[in-house]
Amino acid sequence: MTDTCRIVRLHEFGDADVLRLDTLALPQPGPGEVRLRVRAIGLNRADVMVREGKYLWAPDFPATLGFEASGVVEAIGPGVGPAWLGKTCSSIPNFSPVQYGVYGEVALLPVTALAEYPATLSFEEGAAIWAQYLTAWGGLIHVAKIASGDVVLITAASSSTGVAAIDLVKAEGGISIAVTRTVAKRDELLALGADHVIVSDEEDLVARVRSITDGRGARIVYDPIGGPGLATMIAAAAKNGIIVAYGMLSPEPTVLPLFEGFLKYITVKTYDVHEVYDDAVLLDVARRYVVRKIEEGQFTPRISARFPLSRIADAHRHMEASNHIGKIVVLP
Repeated sequence: MTDTCRIVRLHEFGDADVLRLDTLALPQPGPGEVRLRVRAIGLNRADVMVREGKYLWAPDFPATLGFEASGVVEAIGPGVGPAWLGKTCSSIPNFSPVQYGVYGEVALLPVTALAEYPATLSFEEGAAIWAQYLTAWGGLIHVAKIASGDVVLITAASSSTGVAAIDLVKAEGGISIAVTRTVAKRDELLALGADHVIVSDEEDLVARVRSITDGRGARIVYDPIGGPGLATMIAAAAKNGIIVAYGMLSPEPTVLPLFEGFLKYITVKTYDVHEVYDDAVLLDVARRYVVRKIEEGQFTPRISARFPLSRIADAHRHMEASNHIGKIVVLP
């Protein structure tokens, strides 16, 4: 084992070219921490927002980044049980990106962020579990209380969180309507289990939802976009429906159309997965649910593209192009 490692760091905010691969001394875990020998890194939209300086927290430079990785625990700090040494696990993104990041050949993490996953999964799949499925669990089960027969409208359906939502809706006996902008992704979303697909650049979304639901609308809307599209989501929702707004990808202001909201008694719930991460009881319930569904074969992480660590900027550009379906992974 060498005494150095390669770590991706930010020295300034900006486009993908600001990501720098630095060679640093091998970090040593402190109290309550472990050092993970990283085998795969899962990218998330939040990584791009951190890089651009648009995330909820702003890091000090130089900063590491990244929330999801899988690998093997190779060193432990004071207060960490020795049983963790040598374990294969992945990171639950319940830590602050100001303190920790996983983009590199190794990553320091709090032991509370580690979770073992079913041995049937590869390292790549292990890095593509927690953010997407825990987000879907929190939004659809904890918040929206999905029930068998519920119609769920899923926007940005080709993202990793969108694909996870399709899996969860099917597992809970619901009916999924996946929304994608272009026809290129329609067949693959259907193959992944979506019951219906709406191509928003070519079809009238509200009219299609009404046609699919015999005029009732979708009981749940699962939306990470916001912006002007919120009015469309409310128009497509059923009476007494709920909009789970779990992201803000639109660069435009989000305006709440109160008139139609009042007519339908719509609930608009802003939701962040930290509602689950920050509650130890909820997190344990959600984690056990995800593991069980993986073991039962109902959840299968979808890997869309792979990049070497040396091409981390290309991986970010690929995510920003939004041509992928599922998770983008980076391999050290």
